[in-house]
Amino acid sequence: MFKYDPLVVDFEPIRKAIWLILAAFAFDFFDGRVARVTKKESPFGREFDSLADIVSFGVAPAFLVYRIVLQEFVRTGWMVAAIYLVCGGIRLARFNLLSQMGGKKTSSDFIGFPIPSAAGMVVSVTMFMMSLQEHERTLGQWRFVLPFLMLLLSWLMVSNVRYPTFKTVEWTLQKSVAAFAAVVVVALMLFTYFEVTLAFLFIAYLLYGLVRPWISKRWRRELEEEAEDESAEG
Repeated sequence: MFKYDPLVVDFEPIRKAIWLILAAFAFDFFDGRVARVTKKESPFGREFDSLADIVSFGVAPAFLVYRIVLQEFVRTGWMVAAIYLVCGGIRLARFNLLSQMGGKKTSSDFIGFPIPSAAGMVVSVTMFMMSLQEHERTLGQWRFVLPFLMLLLSWLMVSNVRYPTFKTVEWTLQKSVAAFAAVVVVALMLFTYFEVTLAFLFIAYLLYGLVRPWISKRWRRELEEEAEDESAEG
């Protein structure tokens, strides 16, 4: 009879799941822009996008972490996964509500940590840990980082911490040499050290929102190039 060993992890299906979640993140990043450029935005598209988000960035990461570590604790494991999923749903519902409210100046900030970034954070950290333990085929004690990370992300998603969308930044050479150079450097780093760079980017974004209130407005403008145009979470 098969006996479950929490120390042994089959990396192959987990790696496939991670790549699918990252692919969903990439499509989610661009679908809103495509809709705005083609003038195909609609209330149905917004609601359907949220439904896709809760599956791709809520259910999938929750089951992924449950498979890796949470199933060792049964009830507590299900509770952690459920908290992450519920907070992700609340985050999406709040975003949809705020985006439909009229009569107020719209903001280029996300209120609360975006659920696509939360999922990206979970899978990028998992991928990084897998790269460290590739030969042992086990995440060892590193796997216990994931439940605490999910609880932190759950709180951030429903918090009032503001995160920049970066959707108003011009990434072209003509508009911003610094932004274009940053994109080139990041692309090279991803190509050379993918797991490390990807995890670093998501961690940096998470920490930036926490320290952002103490950064001067001038530095924030230079980093974010904030605009008053409405930003939508794709």
